[in-house]
Amino acid sequence: VSSSAPGPHGGCPSACYCVATPELVQCRYEKLVELPQELPTSVHNLSITGSNLSVLHQNAFFSSSSSSPSITTTMTTTRRNLLPDLRLLRLRHDNIQVVEDMALQGLPSLHTLDLSYNPLKKVGPAAFHGVPHLHTLQLNQALLANPTTILEEHLALAMKNLTLHRLELAGNSLKDLPTTILPLSLEELDLRNNSLQRLTSSELLELEKPGWRSLRMTLGANPWLCDCSLRPFLTWLRVSTTRVPDARGLRCSGPPPLRGATLLRLRPEGLACSGGEDGEAGRLETASYVFFGIVLALIAIVFLMVLYLNRRGIKRWLHNLREACRDQMEGYHYRYEQDADPR
Repeated sequence: VSSSAPGPHGGCPSACYCVATPELVQCRYEKLVELPQELPTSVHNLSITGSNLSVLHQNAFFSSSSSSPSITTTMTTTRRNLLPDLRLLRLRHDNIQVVEDMALQGLPSLHTLDLSYNPLKKVGPAAFHGVPHLHTLQLNQALLANPTTILEEHLALAMKNLTLHRLELAGNSLKDLPTTILPLSLEELDLRNNSLQRLTSSELLELEKPGWRSLRMTLGANPWLCDCSLRPFLTWLRVSTTRVPDARGLRCSGPPPLRGATLLRLRPEGLACSGGEDGEAGRLETASYVFFGIVLALIAIVFLMVLYLNRRGIKRWLHNLREACRDQMEGYHYRYEQDADPR
């Protein structure tokens, strides 16, 4: 059911529709370039999808009202919360690239923010100021436009004072555990569909910090490389399956003999080295054999060259050797005939 008629606390925006009551407002693919201002103040869930907002400006959810008490006094401007009861804000596929400081000011009841599928490039250090009850932050496929660590540094500052319980970072091509942006209050972390091949020993130690010992992570659809570099993570995973709800579904992407194998069915000591730090010794051994073979080949070439350059002398030496052998055999033959003569 949709409605565009004004409700008791304001009307439904012309570019959006309100489902059942003004408390649920959805704006889909209307190509908005700024947030609608005529929202009902009683809205609880606001979803804006497929627009071109580009920037979430400072105080985007505040409204201004001006008053002039008298002709002789200066006009005063007051600010009030535009959406004091908003609990869920979903801004997906809105081409948001910048979130300015104080962008969410005026949303004191907000507990879930979804900025997924936006090409985020910059997040102000005070971007999440004014939302003390924000517990869930969804940034799925939102960190791809700026693959450097700069955006992670921005997020680390912005999330420093939050008491997040759930953080979603699926589909961001992450190769390492983003420990720098994880608040110690975090309880759930979604890292599915990234580029994780392993979790290193240092990253696993980070997970044992007092604030993260109860952290639960979903890690499916990552290209786990099942060689000896995976041993620390596999050892940890076998004793921490309660912390990884989808642990039984994790599968190897390589090497080829183990592609598709379930991680929990492998033994850490049975993983062979095929690359990474633990595979360096194998590569050095192979290089040593190659070098030794090259040296032997060079020695053989030098020997053949010496034989070729002295072929005439060698021919005379072989001739003399043959003559000497012939004289020796004739001497043996003569003595044999003398010994066999009956006279």
